[in-house]
Amino acid sequence: MLIRNAALPVWRAKWIDPELPHDAESRQPASYLRRRFPVDQVGNACLYVTCHGLYAAFLNGKRVDDFVLAPGTGDYRKRLTVQCYDVTELLKAGENELLVILGDGWYRGNVGIDGLRNFYGDDLALLCQLELNGSVILCSDETWEASQSGPIRENDLEIGETYDARLEDITAWHGVTVRNFGYSNLAPTESVPILEQERFPGTFIKTPDGDTVVDFGQNLAGYTELRVIANAGRKIILWHGETLDENGNFTQSNFEPGERNKNGGIPQKIVYTCKDGLNVYKPFFTIHGFRYAKVEADVDLTDAQFTAIAVYSQMTQTGLFTCGNAAVNRLFQNSLWSMRSNFCDIPTDCPTRERAGWTGDAGIFAPTAVYLMDCYPVLRKWLGECRLAQEESGLVQNIAPVNDQRNQISMMLQGSAGWGDACILVPWALYQAYGEQAILEENYDMMTRWLAFCENRTRENTRPQNENNPWKEYLADQGFHFGEWCEPDVNNMLAMRKNAMEGAPEVATAYFYRSASILAKIAKILGKPEDASHYAEIAENAKKAYRFCCLKDDRITSDRQCEYVRPIAFGLLDGDENRQAADALNELVVKNGYHLNTGFLSTPDLCKVLAENGHVDTAYNLLLQEECPSWLYEVKQGATTIWETWDGVRPDGTVHDSLNHYSYGAICGWLFGGVCGIHLEAGKLTIRPYPHPSLGHAEAKWLSPIGGISSGWRYEKDRILMNITVPVPAEVILPDGRKYQEKAGAYSYELSL
Repeated sequence: MLIRNAALPVWRAKWIDPELPHDAESRQPASYLRRRFPVDQVGNACLYVTCHGLYAAFLNGKRVDDFVLAPGTGDYRKRLTVQCYDVTELLKAGENELLVILGDGWYRGNVGIDGLRNFYGDDLALLCQLELNGSVILCSDETWEASQSGPIRENDLEIGETYDARLEDITAWHGVTVRNFGYSNLAPTESVPILEQERFPGTFIKTPDGDTVVDFGQNLAGYTELRVIANAGRKIILWHGETLDENGNFTQSNFEPGERNKNGGIPQKIVYTCKDGLNVYKPFFTIHGFRYAKVEADVDLTDAQFTAIAVYSQMTQTGLFTCGNAAVNRLFQNSLWSMRSNFCDIPTDCPTRERAGWTGDAGIFAPTAVYLMDCYPVLRKWLGECRLAQEESGLVQNIAPVNDQRNQISMMLQGSAGWGDACILVPWALYQAYGEQAILEENYDMMTRWLAFCENRTRENTRPQNENNPWKEYLADQGFHFGEWCEPDVNNMLAMRKNAMEGAPEVATAYFYRSASILAKIAKILGKPEDASHYAEIAENAKKAYRFCCLKDDRITSDRQCEYVRPIAFGLLDGDENRQAADALNELVVKNGYHLNTGFLSTPDLCKVLAENGHVDTAYNLLLQEECPSWLYEVKQGATTIWETWDGVRPDGTVHDSLNHYSYGAICGWLFGGVCGIHLEAGKLTIRPYPHPSLGHAEAKWLSPIGGISSGWRYEKDRILMNITVPVPAEVILPDGRKYQEKAGAYSYELSL
């Protein structure tokens, strides 16, 4: 059992390197380390362990815990977590054996956008210490022995694993080398472990190309377990992919990234060599993003079994949504599965191509994530990585932990508005849901330094076209910004060039205002009145700078939906301007055939701002739109997760980009907060649903940090029947405007149509 928040021991253990001299660029087999030791009398036993790479530890033949991919990811140079396991039940009187297998993992395997290797080092190393009744009885030291002759011949988180079952009985052992890596970067484990979760049995299909493919029915992140009876030396090769192509054949083309194809791409490949008899295998040190596995084998597969095992951080599902539309119910499940697939120790963008902790993705999804699953520990750990990656200037990196090339171009792209702002948006979302001031205190320094960076950037220079802005020192038109990103009818590359030349002042200034206004609230909560006043002043001036730059005669004149959604959602408009902007947005959506054309940043707020400003019909028409671009287009195409782009599988069947990104799944936040109206703001609960006959009925249940909340409604002839359950006093606002202050309990309401 993993013991979270266990204090680190006084180290007597030494770092040991199990490997013999080798070429650092060549891939190495996994290393096996063992130590046999006697125990006179058993008692309370704790094993402390960490490593460079990944480890799987076994005491007397039994794995010490179910933590997959331990010790997890992060910037190991600054923080390497140590796990503490209660191994009392595994230790025995007499002779014992501790066996530890080390794999490449994030430490020296392929990582990030560029697939870099040896990012943190080219070594593997183990540090462990076993204590019995508080006394050290075993340490990693020069007395251990190691081998690279075991069955795991190659392993890589992205590439895959090669395993030869004939080598499971290891006989070739050699000594280890003591290394001086120190203990200064070691830290206790505070987050939750990565675990094996749901299992999906596979079904064999034959493709038009004649390939044997296993369909697991669900796109997920994890790996395949195989069970097969075979003769020694027979091979099974599994290639993992997310979809079939337009002809029904296996493909990996949607996540093969450019330059990396020259080096073999990302095959997500398992090469398994059988032993005689029953073979049961699942990988140790790799995970894939997949629904399908192509099988190449010289083995009789008649009775073979293949099972997909989902792998993600330990998180309880806390949100449940159902309604009268099956496609919307599937959309909810798809969002849940993309979250599961990408919350693997930290929130990542996709489980195939990059597996990177993009700040922008987390920033827009966090308010939805807190409804769906108990994700506080995962997001808290990731915020710690954001703090470690923050530069002295206050700049917050676009990715944390950093795992891409630090070349001139990469450095120019850092600090994007909407991405760096996640350092404020994510703690705020966690505070709103969990009511824990500690998350604000823990990240306050990072937030203030980021805003200082933004403030300095606005004051340094102003582009010539904005020199006449009276509040130009608060206009964010400097630096590179991704902008709205991935608008469905906009060329991303051309948009990036335009943003590089013009600075994207509409997006960047809006986020400058939003972050400053939230930080003013945070400072007040933390009892920092001077800071609160300072940030409120920045927000007010940024608002003026935005309005002068982006409004004409107090009106928005853009033809882009995002440029209406953002100022309405952020509170940049005054009085009747909100209504006028919402009406204009509604008109744009209607003219566009009830299709959205928003991108990455504003899509989560689109239905919300329409519904809250009198356009409930349009919000639901958008939700239920089935033609691309829309949320339900991918559902109708058979998706079981959320796609990176609206047309990940085009109508002609061609596929591109990741098919497992959680970002656009942020619409589920509106299913809870809009359709069913559940709003929790640091313990203050409001229920304000926006029902619509197009769904027939809807219900959201949330096992929130303050207790179970449910809100549901259904249309019945000429009336709407509503039922809610609240665990604390709550304000209930009905669609007809009636307001109630209710105590904890269950309530029913009836509205006439």
